[in-house]
Formats: sequence, structure tokens, C-alpha cells
Amino acid sequence: MQLASNNRRYIISGIIIFIFLTITIRLFFLQVIEHSYRLSASNNVLRYITQYPARGLIYDRNGELLVYNQAAYDLMVIPRQLQPFDTVEFCNILGITKEHVTARIKEAKEHSTFRPSIFMKQVSAETYARLQEKLFKFSGFYAQPRTLRAYPHAIGAHFLGYVGEVDDRRIRENPYYKMGD
Repeated sequence: MQLASNNRRYIISGIIIFIFLTITIRLFFLQVIEHSYRLSASNNVLRYITQYPARGLIYDRNGELLVYNQAAYDLMVIPRQLQPFDTVEFCNILGITKEHVTARIKEAKEHSTFRPSIFMKQVSAETYARLQEKLFKFSGFYAQPRTLRAYPHAIGAHFLGYVGEVDDRRIRENPYYKMGD
């Protein structure tokens, strides 16, 4: 009777030790050898979003509005999170071609598979509303809000604070700038 009890104790202890060693070896493999899982996990947990500040309104001395902010949205893509999706529906919503979609995704993958890249800049509010309804179908894409300066009068942007996006030449010349600045 006591011999059978000791045998059961050894068998149960052996099974517990085997399970513990299996889990420990698997954790070592995932954390040390396969570090891409760690990168993927950190990107699932953390999403760095650039928040563009809304700039102040500018009035003339009579109280007439000269410069105001207008809402716009950048469509961002994270290539690692992309799942197969209906490109025809996506293209119809955004009003672009399939070739444009594949080219922009290729550029984003060349930039980084883990970091968000701008897929489409300054999407209009109407397009954003149509896209937002169906954005759940397109994993890996999300909209980032921003504000743009708008000038009700056709003149004066050059001295009222117009700021444009940095072009490719300036990005190459000065490493301080990045795409979207």
C-alpha cells in the first residue's frame, strides 16, 4: 500500500516537473531566440500616435477671421497588422486605384513593418466618415486626426503663418525632419 503511494507521488512529481520544464524551455525560446514575437507584442500593446496641435485663430483688428483650423485625417497603415481585405471596396471608399494601394503598402513595408506609416494624407471629412463605418474590415489601418490651416481669403497665407509639409529634398538634406513634418 505504501509502495503504491510512493510510486504515485513520484509519478505526479515527475509530471509536474516535466510540465514546468516544458513551459520554461518554451518561454526561453520565445523570449531569447524568437525575439520577433517580443517586437510584435510590444507593437500590439503600444501605439505611438503623433498628435498635431491645433493652432490659434487669427483675427484682424475688426474681428474678421483671417485664419482658422480645419479638421483633416491621415490614414495610417501598420504593415505587420494587415490581413487580407477587399481591395475593391477599399479603393471605392478612398477613390484610388488598386495599383496605388499596393504601391503604398510596399512603401510602408520598406519603411518598417512594425511602425505606422502614412498611407493617405489629408483625407476629407466625407471620405473619413465613409471609411470609419467600415474601418473594422481593414485591420492594420487607422485614422489619425490633425488640423490644417485654412484661409478664407485667397491672399495672405505667406505672412499669416502658412506652414507646408517638408518635401523629400529637405528630408534628405536635414535628418531632423521626417515624413509628415
